Amino acid sequence: MNMSATERKKKSIYGVHPGVLMTQKWIAELKQKTGRSLDDWLRYIKKAGPKDEKQRREWLKTEHGLGTNSAWWLAERADGKGTEIGDPDTYLQAAEGYVETMFSGSKAALRPLYDALLKVGLSVGKEAKACPCQTIVPLYRTHVFAQIKPTTRTRIDFGFALGDTKAKGRLIDTGGFAKKDRITYRIEITSLKDIDDEVRHWLKVAYDRDA
Repeated sequence: MNMSATERKKKSIYGVHPGVLMTQKWIAELKQKTGRSLDDWLRYIKKAGPKDEKQRREWLKTEHGLGTNSAWWLAERADGKGTEIGDPDTYLQAAEGYVETMFSGSKAALRPLYDALLKVGLSVGKEAKACPCQTIVPLYRTHVFAQIKPTTRTRIDFGFALGDTKAKGRLIDTGGFAKKDRITYRIEITSLKDIDDEVRHWLKVAYDRDA
């Protein structure tokens, strides 16, 4: 028996990415701001726009004055891609697939480490949620406070949003603070024993900083 979208959402261990809610708001306001609804734009692009996705993006920006993000997403949607970013249930389905793909092939051996890190990450506080992307799994409270990234076939980098905190212990500076990135430090995880009290400490610090 196939599960309904609502049942899938309830069963997922993941949360809906904040970008999905932003996209929904953008869709709702699209007609008011541009004179065309999403469906209107998709029909128009397919009828009057270039056939190539890259050319469509430039056409939407130069001919119709759309911003880069709007042009990019409409061009993708007109090509049948990017549907998951505009619908919570579709995103949650896609999220499962992102993780399966991320930890397959040469990185399949990292899956137990990922599962353990995910469990630790979600248990740090009741507001913590994991929102997978195609290459990383960010952990959110209000913003990203940590991320799980399979960097090599034998290592996951567990990143933390610690601002300009002074590095101690196993913390490795990512250069993120200078680049104004959220993730400023990481700890290398190559075995389950690496997920220790030090990891839990910095995770809690990062979570509390995002209160």
